[in-house]
Amino acid sequence: MSEETLDATLLSLLACPQDKGPLLLVHDDNGDAVLYNPRLRRAYPIDNGIPVLLTDEARDVEESEHTVFITQA
Repeated sequence: MSEETLDATLLSLLACPQDKGPLLLVHDDNGDAVLYNPRLRRAYPIDNGIPVLLTDEARDVEESEHTVFITQA
């Protein structure tokens, strides 16, 4: 999935369901786009261009992946 799948306006409107803060659009090791909350170190999947902003669907991010995500942003 590429960044073009999420419009910049849509991205600016999206917020983390846990802390209501902004999310970063980054790519994981598989090249899949995810929405990342660097404050809580949680990544939310994007399924067929649709952000899945459910806390049960988010995954925790380890320190090494956090560093990669912050570099991408």
